[in-house]
Amino acid sequence: MRGKVAIVGAADTEVGVLPGRTPMELCVEAALAAIEDAGLKRTDVDGLLTCNAMAQPLMYHAEAMAEYMQIFPRYCLSVGAGGGTTFSVVHHAASAIVTGMADVVVIAMGDSLRSSLTRDQAMQVQASTGHPQFEQPYGATVPAYYALIAQAHMAEYGTTPEQLAGIAVACRQHAARNPAAQMRELITVEDVLASRLIADPLHLLDCSLVSDGGSAIVLCSAERAADLRHDPVYLLGAGEGHTHEHISAAHSLTTSAAREAGQRAYAMAGLQPTDMDFAQLYDCFTPTVLVELEDLGFCDKGEGGAFVDSGALGPGGALPVNTHGGLLSHCHPGNPGSMFALTESVWQLRHAAGERQVENARCGLVHAQGGIMSSHTALILSREVA
Repeated sequence: MRGKVAIVGAADTEVGVLPGRTPMELCVEAALAAIEDAGLKRTDVDGLLTCNAMAQPLMYHAEAMAEYMQIFPRYCLSVGAGGGTTFSVVHHAASAIVTGMADVVVIAMGDSLRSSLTRDQAMQVQASTGHPQFEQPYGATVPAYYALIAQAHMAEYGTTPEQLAGIAVACRQHAARNPAAQMRELITVEDVLASRLIADPLHLLDCSLVSDGGSAIVLCSAERAADLRHDPVYLLGAGEGHTHEHISAAHSLTTSAAREAGQRAYAMAGLQPTDMDFAQLYDCFTPTVLVELEDLGFCDKGEGGAFVDSGALGPGGALPVNTHGGLLSHCHPGNPGSMFALTESVWQLRHAAGERQVENARCGLVHAQGGIMSSHTALILSREVA
């Protein structure tokens, strides 16, 4: 698969608080804009992959999207793998193109968690994620599960709340350079630690945003991509790793299947962590980034906190992470959240990211996970095949 598939179109909607725009409208808006960005027409599309929306669930989401846009794909699928859906779907779309199941595939996702869910509905989602027998009866919500990961890392490696806060600060530094980001005002470590405690040791600013928004990309074969509007962004490597469904069955709280996902992606690409010019890492809560940095090989196990302290993650750092601001500062509309990391990677590799452009970016890693560090996919993207 290495270098045989390319991303040729990318688009985001506005993000943040978008009342009056349904998840389907956001999804369709992004899809049509991505097709236009690629210089293609709807009739060129013969593959469509989507993710269902929490705020507007549909029994046959991808088919409903296709009907709405009046396209008639021969490859049509809606996938649900939590926050990791985006990148696992890219893996599937690339496989479909390589095997001839489709020629031009659109991946589109949208949701409106901020505007369309009441507080009670949102809390119900947060409280129903855990295992119905072993977790839910104890009243934990999603932040509490990630707080367990933070506590374990602190106990095992001496990680500090200040180091977790440094991740949020770095993401906000990137977002400050991104006019599309939901939150752009700079913050300090002290601001994070002074924000409201949500689940010890996680404060409000350790937690991702709640947003509305939609995002989409277009993929096709590398041969066809050569004739389209933009320089292609090639998929060089992809890898998945899956260890558990619920956190009470996790093998470890400080090591995740991001390790296996990354190893498989690096092996396919023939590259190493040191070859990456940037990384977009799933940052639903600050401790996820810490574990991902270590498991994906950017620093040794237990050294994530020191890596954050070095300033590596921010603009101009050794490894700029979440150059659009991530889920912590750009937006997080639920399952589609990692789509924005993917479109951001496309613009970085096109050298079209404006003030936040990583200098001479040639290759980057994107990673996302679903569940509570349960299901992982890593992709390696490049502006060159060689």
